[in-house]
Amino acid sequence: MPEEAKEAAAEGKAPADEVSEERAQEAQAAQTVEEDFDALLDQTKRERDEYLDLAQRTRADFENYRKRMAAETQAAAARGRAELAGELIAVVDSLERALAAAEVDPGDALNGEASSDRPLEEGILLTYRELTAALRRAGVEAYDPAGEAFDPAWHEALGTQPAGDESKPGQVVEVLQKGYRLDGQVLRAARVMVSE
Repeated sequence: MPEEAKEAAAEGKAPADEVSEERAQEAQAAQTVEEDFDALLDQTKRERDEYLDLAQRTRADFENYRKRMAAETQAAAARGRAELAGELIAVVDSLERALAAAEVDPGDALNGEASSDRPLEEGILLTYRELTAALRRAGVEAYDPAGEAFDPAWHEALGTQPAGDESKPGQVVEVLQKGYRLDGQVLRAARVMVSE
């Protein structure tokens, strides 16, 4: 009798039982390995999903940051343009006063209808034209609200006058200083007299 058979007989087992027990152990080991593999696969899928979620949130956060920075940059540029334009309006006012002193109508100066034989006046006229043209290109527009209804968002009332035949109460009857706006934002309200 072979040794294995003797041992099996001594243990009270038949060789076929021993083979089936080995197969059962191998199947159990294979099932354990498969369960371990499935658990590892599930864990890896969870980690993958977590990293994917993290990457998507990071991407969305970065996109939001980029949009916010672009908006802030545009707002800062608009504030800078408005601030510079506001300061240049004072220069335009000074040039208009200089033209008035030289008896040159600023409206005629912009239309190209005014000129002067004197070099200083011609220099002021050219400077005024160039500066107002640059402001227009930047989006700054002057407005003269004569005859309009008074609107505190656009006008600054410096006083009142009795309503005349041609004006209604609450109407702008005289513009003391024209207003300026940039992209719908008031840079300087028009300073006006309003009828009572």
